[in-house]
Amino acid sequence: MSEQRLDKWLWCARLVETRSGAARAIADGKVRINGQRALKASRLVHQGDVVTTTSSGRLSVLRVVAWTVRRGPASLAHTLYEDLTPQAPSSCDVAKVTSHKGLRPTKRDRRRLDALCTESSKF
Repeated sequence: MSEQRLDKWLWCARLVETRSGAARAIADGKVRINGQRALKASRLVHQGDVVTTTSSGRLSVLRVVAWTVRRGPASLAHTLYEDLTPQAPSSCDVAKVTSHKGLRPTKRDRRRLDALCTESSKF
């Protein structure tokens, strides 16, 4: 087996919860293969293809490494792809600014956070 249906691969890779959810995402235009929009759930993916998906406003860029006949545990699902998603630079990191762990930020922390965010938005 050198190829697999796109909807089944998305489901086996645990990018969606159900195959019908995968088919819905493909029909809505949220899945691309090698930069081209996938029009049908029956489109075949091959090893080395780059699959780009957007779900809940989050971008995922994945290279197909392998496929499987059956859906398995999450540890197996991570072996099906190589994650190529670019890391988004965090303009203002709350954890670096706050002085207390687990508590709400103080007024001083909020001022530092506002200064950091406005400083990074100038560029």
